[in-house]
Amino acid sequence: MRILVLLACLGVAFGQQLTITSSWNGGFQGFFTMNPDHDLHGWKVHLHFDKPVDNLEIWRAEVESHSPTEWVVHNVAYDADLSPGANYQVDFVARAGGDQPAHGTYSIEGAGSAATNPPGGNPGGNTAAPGGGNPITAAPSSGTAGSTMKYDYAKALGMSILFYDAQRSGRLPANNPISWRGDSAVNDGADGHDLSGGWYDAGDHVKFNLPMSFSSWVLNYGFIKFQDAYENSGQKDMMCDMAKWPLEYFLKCWIPDQQTLYVQVGDGYADHGYWGRPENMHMGRPAYKVNAGCHGSDVAGDTVSAMASGYLVYKDICGDTAFADRLLTAAKSLYTFAKNNRGKYTDCVTQAKDFYGSTGDADELAGAGAWLYKATGEAGYLNDAKQFYPAGTAWGFGWNDANVGVALLLYEETKGATYKNDIDSYLHSYMPGGSVAMTPCGMSFRDKWGPARYAANAAFVAAVAAADGLSPDAYKNYAMSQINYLLGDNKLHISYEIGFGDHFPRKPHHRGSSCPTTTTSCNPGSGADNPNVLIGGLVGGPDQGDNYDDRRDDYVKNEVACDYNAGFQGALAGLYHFSVNNALPAAPAARC
Repeated sequence: MRILVLLACLGVAFGQQLTITSSWNGGFQGFFTMNPDHDLHGWKVHLHFDKPVDNLEIWRAEVESHSPTEWVVHNVAYDADLSPGANYQVDFVARAGGDQPAHGTYSIEGAGSAATNPPGGNPGGNTAAPGGGNPITAAPSSGTAGSTMKYDYAKALGMSILFYDAQRSGRLPANNPISWRGDSAVNDGADGHDLSGGWYDAGDHVKFNLPMSFSSWVLNYGFIKFQDAYENSGQKDMMCDMAKWPLEYFLKCWIPDQQTLYVQVGDGYADHGYWGRPENMHMGRPAYKVNAGCHGSDVAGDTVSAMASGYLVYKDICGDTAFADRLLTAAKSLYTFAKNNRGKYTDCVTQAKDFYGSTGDADELAGAGAWLYKATGEAGYLNDAKQFYPAGTAWGFGWNDANVGVALLLYEETKGATYKNDIDSYLHSYMPGGSVAMTPCGMSFRDKWGPARYAANAAFVAAVAAADGLSPDAYKNYAMSQINYLLGDNKLHISYEIGFGDHFPRKPHHRGSSCPTTTTSCNPGSGADNPNVLIGGLVGGPDQGDNYDDRRDDYVKNEVACDYNAGFQGALAGLYHFSVNNALPAAPAARC
């Protein structure tokens, strides 16, 4: 009763209905609005649902605590203060069982003391980001007094998971959180063999297994390395669910008794002639394979890495030992196949050459050996990895150049000077004063194709290296400088992760996002914002002068891809890990 009286005195709405905007089997989306009649300095909202809610993704607020039917959220630091008539809308996505949405109400508390120390926020209250960028978002409440973050890395991490959920091909599960996605390409296959599932590569609908398997093992690496970041952000279950999708597909692709690995579904040229939703595709989708007569040890090696790292994820984190054992068994037999059938897959599968042409297999085989050693402890795999490893300074970290990622894996197992030197040399080449160009506002600019990807992947390498004890202060600062740039520390003060903050790309080069769900007609040349928000997708990024155009037809700057988000998500997990362990330095000043 005292709370009711307090709320009434404050003039704040009590017991208002939540607005549910869409639902699907396994979840729903909605929002609530705060419109106080006086100043609020810090606030807390209780969401009351009429059935259990398993998970809540919320924007412009942070989860403080929850029971199955009541979730308590509070203000982020930069929005502690609300003025009369603010009309402040807070959106959320919830996961819940069944095909009907929950309904509910919300009640709002106001606490004046929060102006000086808002819940979960920084002392000092509302703080603007240096350089006029996105506002400072404090570390989400996790029960741990962690280091202050300039941007909410935990929230950005959860949004990246949703991007991968939006890339799913095949028959979607009941808990699909992306309301505008449905079943698609359910008949993918070859020779009577089911090849449905996996991730669409980018803004198109081809399944390219080389970048997909690279993305899978990098994501698994970040999950294993920074498990506490996923746990403290409430994302562990969502990550377990997301990471399984490509692994189940890879198990379909490898047929050990036929010594055959399927490596691509869909023709890139035909696919690029179709602009529409994957749910409406009717084109032929040929499947391509490698075998004893068509070698592909590069793509086979990365698939081994995905499976072996997946084994560790599902054995040690996600608690699915049966699935883990299937992955390890497949990884071992596929590794033997890869060693016995060496060769670049695009020398044989020429349909992939113009899209993901491979330049070698040594880095992928070294990574496969390193992951199998981590999974089994068998010295033969480690010896193989050492022999395959192509020493030297890596050009970048990506689907065609896994060297520095393998160096990290081998350094963790051996503490060898060769691997340490290669890691340091790579990072120093990307950091200020190195050989890799840097934009005026401070983003490492390796290449015009997906520059945000290369910067984010370098940040991931830096975060892992710091966690491994290599120049931790310098590498943490570098990782923050790149991730903060991508989240808003740039001259446009834009987040290159879709949906993060208030200013982000609205027209990504992505068919499903750009096409309405209500019609089969879709105009890629439309100047309108994409009707479906591709939450969490990292776009290609700016040019070398920090310039960026939010145009759907500019696929250089505005396409997304599975491998773009892989290192980005791992870097976010790393920075949040340092924060919750009170080991994150103060954010470097923005250059713009």
